[in-house]
Amino acid sequence: MNYLVVGPSWVGDMVMAQALFMSLKQQDTQAAIDVLAPGWSLPIIARMPEVNQGIAAPWKSGELALKAQWQLARTLKGYDKAIILPRSLKSALIPFFAGISERVGFSGEGRSVLLTDARRRHPTRDGSVITDKTVWRYMGLGASKADYEAYQFDVPHPSLTIDEANLKSVLARLKLDPARPAVAICPGAEFGPAKQWPLENHRALAEKLVEEGHQVWILGGPKDVGAGEQIANGQEGVFNLCGKTRLEDTVDLFSHCRKVVSHDSGLMHVAAAAGAEVVAIYGSTSPDFTPPLTDKASIVRHPIECSPCFDRTCRFGHYKCLTGISVQRVLEACQ
Repeated sequence: MNYLVVGPSWVGDMVMAQALFMSLKQQDTQAAIDVLAPGWSLPIIARMPEVNQGIAAPWKSGELALKAQWQLARTLKGYDKAIILPRSLKSALIPFFAGISERVGFSGEGRSVLLTDARRRHPTRDGSVITDKTVWRYMGLGASKADYEAYQFDVPHPSLTIDEANLKSVLARLKLDPARPAVAICPGAEFGPAKQWPLENHRALAEKLVEEGHQVWILGGPKDVGAGEQIANGQEGVFNLCGKTRLEDTVDLFSHCRKVVSHDSGLMHVAAAAGAEVVAIYGSTSPDFTPPLTDKASIVRHPIECSPCFDRTCRFGHYKCLTGISVQRVLEACQ
């Protein structure tokens, strides 16, 4: 079976999608899987041994790019089945234009006409009880209709390939001591401040970790440079690496760390798939819905009456689900 999978547009979701690719390979060891996804994700897709190749999607956020989609679709031949993970209309167009005979995805946005198997999403929760996981949604689209309706999956843990030669090169370029034990802190929260533990707490944590003999690497993208500077500024042994590494470099650096401290973010999932021991801090979201897919995770939460709310900002303005998590609690999880 030759598959074209239309991948998600978020880092963490792309990592979780590897569970689907692994499942397809378990069902059919001869399966060939290509993944159509945003160009930024191709380096991380290349670290997934189940995937034959990544194909850069011709659209950007907010663009339909019909002409470019049609042109790309005309080059895509030989696929038996398309699995469309995003729920947008545009994500279903290329498999339709390419004439792939089986096209599976969720209904919505008036796109059911583009699918041969349009599935209804299960509810995310029943009151305060989480009844769904993002990774179940992805695996469900690769399962039969009967198995999807049962909606219980044994989830394989994503596992990204580590490039030891690249790790050595990155450590040298960034002038990091490979012999000194390292803990990574990922302060970013693209979703919103309701996921972000206070930066002053991150800074205090970094100070205590250095006192215990660690070096601390602050990792994130260009948007996280300012947050990294607030944590690292003036602290010996704390390195602000935000914006200085490619996504694949971060994968390799995570594999070298004793612990990775992260919010519920894309880098949390990358760290888990890189084999790191993860300390995952949850605020407005829930580990029942988007857990780190690893056996080596410590979950740190301060559950209060209004959480999880899944809001980007605290509707009450107090952020107690985050401010109630002490530095000492996270430090103990790191130990």
